[in-house]
Amino acid sequence: MVLYLDYFVISVKENMEESVIQEFYKGTRVFLTGGTGFMGKALIEKLLRDTEVETIYVLVREKKGKTAERRIDELFDDVVFDRLKSHKPKYRNRVEPIAGDCSIAGLGLSITDRQKLISTINIVLHVAATVNFNEHIKLAYSINVNATKDILDLAKEMTNLKSIVHVSTAYSNCNRNKIEEKIYDIPVNFSDVETVLDKMSKQESELCTQKLLGEWPNTYTFTKALAESVIKARGNGLPIGIFRPSIIISTYKEPMPGWIDNLYGPTGMAVGTLSGIIRVGICDGKKIADLIPIDTCVAAIVAVGWEVAQRIDRKVETIPVFNYVSSQENPLRWEEFLNINYENCLSCTPERMLWYPNLTITTNRYKYQFLKLFSHTLPALVMDLGCLIIGGKPRLLKIYGKVHKFTEILEFFSTREWIFTNKNVQGTWRKLNKRDQELFPFSMSTVHWLSYFRTYPIGVRRYMLKEPDSTLEQCNQRLKRYEFMHRALKAFLIVLVANFGSSFVFSLLRNLLKLFK
Repeated sequence: MVLYLDYFVISVKENMEESVIQEFYKGTRVFLTGGTGFMGKALIEKLLRDTEVETIYVLVREKKGKTAERRIDELFDDVVFDRLKSHKPKYRNRVEPIAGDCSIAGLGLSITDRQKLISTINIVLHVAATVNFNEHIKLAYSINVNATKDILDLAKEMTNLKSIVHVSTAYSNCNRNKIEEKIYDIPVNFSDVETVLDKMSKQESELCTQKLLGEWPNTYTFTKALAESVIKARGNGLPIGIFRPSIIISTYKEPMPGWIDNLYGPTGMAVGTLSGIIRVGICDGKKIADLIPIDTCVAAIVAVGWEVAQRIDRKVETIPVFNYVSSQENPLRWEEFLNINYENCLSCTPERMLWYPNLTITTNRYKYQFLKLFSHTLPALVMDLGCLIIGGKPRLLKIYGKVHKFTEILEFFSTREWIFTNKNVQGTWRKLNKRDQELFPFSMSTVHWLSYFRTYPIGVRRYMLKEPDSTLEQCNQRLKRYEFMHRALKAFLIVLVANFGSSFVFSLLRNLLKLFK
């Protein structure tokens, strides 16, 4: 009886344990850049639902004639905010748009808005970036590097600042095999790059891009590395930390499983495969796919905001870096990602399915070019010619042009793997009490991949392709017809090739016999 009572008291104490992260964010004013993007939406939702922040000031640029205010109103139409709306219906009065633009000097802020931020902000979450791998070097530099300088300059004037989290990428140092949680020296100085770019026209800088990139595969990773060097040079004395996520995919659990709003990276491949469009890709199945769900990622960012402030209180002078990756605690290989997804995707194929889903991966570029020709280009050419004959608009060759460009951009990341250290991330997790670990579950050791990928293709279909679950049965029936056609065509081609091969061999033998007579 005594033991039972002791257990009951301990359980009650654990349940009554206060969240130190919630206490840290309570009544604070947060300045967020990149709020209209994938990560920004998830961050806004998490902060509003699980913390008592007083106000989130979101930097928003006017776009296509829409004001910052209107764009924020439209932002909340996304289904990702449905749970928030039911739990906290007064959420909207805690979000205030700030008109600005990360591609403009000084973030494009008005004097009034700048002064408001300087006097009120406690926490800065700098998420904004151009994530287009092949963005023009000048624009990539303006958004990813210059905006970081502007954030630091603004932060130095803030009178009530507690914490800054700069969101970088785990691949900012992808020219290295091992990536630790530290800021690396790079062979070029960010100010020298800026000077060179300023002297060049857009066309000239485009021609010189490859030379500027050096060991980096694209403008995204290169400018992200430059942004980190800016923080190292100018961030001393500020309560700042660098957060480096790896490849971000759809939600694991919060606020709903499978939510996603973009076709970047593996999701683009998943949609293409699911639709029967992508049938061949460049990938090494044995390499680790360093994937992380967006909801665990934003939970980690919120926790890192708290952790950075604790380090400043303890007078830790080194700028902390947090590698948020799955490979250290919960590794997954590309072949596992593809196989598990393939099994699950067959029960939730999309309405706009072109053919039976089937994907072949290879690391051999000659084999890839051969398979690409016969699996993509020739069938697309035949179908486009058919469209022209019946008076339709040919589109498939153009689509495959984009698919091939997309596949080849991903090649650098799908054929390599890196050794990451993430002691700072794991250390932050261990510091949290049970209540905080429940509210902000960012440890990748808690993610069950088999469970995750049961909802992944459904989420892609539901939230990305905007297709209702009511059409699943109809699509499954179509899949069976496509499977029969796929197998019949495959058998026909095998017979055709066999007949051609046997005819060739017999002809060769006859000619040889004639020679020996």
